[in-house]
Order: sequence, then structure tokens, then C-alpha cells
Amino acid sequence: MPVATAAPVVLLPNQFSCNSPMIVYKSGDWWEAFRHFKHSAIIRSVFKRVLWVGLYATAVAVIEQNWVHIPISVDKEFFTFMGILLSLLLSFRTSTAYDRFYEGRRLWGQLVNNCRNLAVLLDARLAPDDQANREYLAALITNFPIALDGHLREGVKFHKLAETAPGFLTRLQQLGHVPSGIAAALQTHFELLLRREVLLPEHLITLQRHHEALLDVAGACERIKGTPIPFSYSFFIKAFVMIFILVLPFNLLDTYQYMMIPVTMFGAYALLGVEMIGDEIEDPFGKDSNDLPLTQIADRIYVNVHEILQVEVPEERRVQAAEQYSVVF
Repeated sequence: MPVATAAPVVLLPNQFSCNSPMIVYKSGDWWEAFRHFKHSAIIRSVFKRVLWVGLYATAVAVIEQNWVHIPISVDKEFFTFMGILLSLLLSFRTSTAYDRFYEGRRLWGQLVNNCRNLAVLLDARLAPDDQANREYLAALITNFPIALDGHLREGVKFHKLAETAPGFLTRLQQLGHVPSGIAAALQTHFELLLRREVLLPEHLITLQRHHEALLDVAGACERIKGTPIPFSYSFFIKAFVMIFILVLPFNLLDTYQYMMIPVTMFGAYALLGVEMIGDEIEDPFGKDSNDLPLTQIADRIYVNVHEILQVEVPEERRVQAAEQYSVVF
């Protein structure tokens, strides 16, 4: 008895693209990278704040030099010590944020591998002419990363998912955790194939390891998404940076005079930039230019799994999967 096949998914132009794709660049080409600062929203935001710091430093310099002395000063050795302490805190902050970013990428790498492994094992077991099961399983496996992409972002976009059986998407829309529903449907079909002796018990044991890994990846991604850096720690660093920048012009004015303004702006750029980059990459599943390209990864899983299971891939999906994350420079 044939299994219901996956309904074709109609694709619209850029239907699967991100709002702000990840920037890919050549790390050795500094000058070319500088020319593409406009691609990074975080750099533009830092520049705006540095300009405000420049205006503040200018006001301090003009008032101090022309009108009245403001009695604010900190012992230079103590101020230097505070600067070292702040740099250590920012270093730890950035390192913690990058660990979260890298773990997110590692988890999605595991998802890619397990989806491919499931497809390879099923392709070896299914008969070459069993097109119904091949199409059904290809659609079900590739629905998982697409659903997880939406689950970690702004919500699952059900029009991106394949209708593997009548009413399947309607049932998924009633669930609070769509990836679990897809994983459950996949396990149910494995059990069906086992009863029909398409799969043997030893095959199911091998498949089970990769199937369980799908929800392991989803749970680990949810842990990263739902556990931000503690508020007290984040607020303390932001307050420390703000106070340090506010006091900085008064400590530099006697030594640098009006040159204190660009020196203060440069210091503010370094401190604010490191802190704001940490804020952005601590959640790697957003849609900022420095976040992970989940949609493109899901598109490539789609193409890989369908090719392995010898199911036709729409040309639109091949084009989307082949697209670079952003302008390569």
C-alpha cells in the first residue's frame, strides 16, 4: 500500500531568504573589508554613538578651556587600573558571546550531518522504485530544519513546509513545538515501515541514533536562545563602560587639550564596539548580519536530502541553496 507523497511546494522569488544575511568575507583583505563597513548594522550603530561621544567631549573641552573649570578628575594610576579591569571584563564578555555563537553553528552542523545520514541509510534500504516512500521521507526530513529555523526566530512559516499528507500542516499548526511534531511523524513512519518489513529492527536501531539527534539539536538551540547573558552582569558592564567614557575626557584634557576629542572618540569606539558586538552575537539565531544563516543551511539540507533519496529537486531550490550568504569580498 503506497504512502501519501509529499505535496509540491510552490516557491516564490526570495521566499526563503533572510532579512539580513550573514556577511562572508576574506579575512586577509583588510582594505577591501574596510570598504564594506556599510554592510554591518552594528558598525553603523557604533559610529552613531561615537559621534555623540565626540559632541560630549567637545562640549567638555570648550567649557573647560573657555569658561569654567569642572572639578572632576580621577587619579591617573587608578583610572589606568580601571581601564585594565574594564578590558578584562569586555574580553570575558566577548568570549562568552562567541562561545554561544560557535556552539550554535556547531549544532546546525550536526543537524546537517544527521539529516544526510538519515537520507543515506534510507536510500540504501528503500527499493529504487519506491518513489512514494522516498518522496514522503525526503519531505519529512527536510521539513525539520525549515521548521527549526522558524521556531528559533519569528515563528514557523508553514507555507515553507511540504504537505506530506492531507491535513498534516493543519495538525502542525495546533502544536506548540512544531519540530517535535515533525520528528514524531518521522518516527511513526519508521515504525510503519518496520511493520511492513521494509525496515528491519537492526535498521531501525541505526536510524534511531540520527533521529534522536534532531531533537537533541533543537533542545540545545533552545537552551542558547532562552538563556541570555545574566541581566546583572550585562547591565554592570554597560554601566561601567558608560561611566568610564564620561570620565575619560576630564582625565585626558590636561595632557591633550583639544586633541582629547579624537582620542576620546577612538577609545569610545573600541569600548562600545566590543560591547555591542558581544550583544549581537550572543543570540546567533537572529537575522542580523553577524548571525547564523539558518535559512541557507536549511535550503542546502533540502537539496542534499532530496538528491540522496533520488527525489527531484525544483530548480528554484537549487538556486536558493547555491546562493552565497551575502556579498563575498
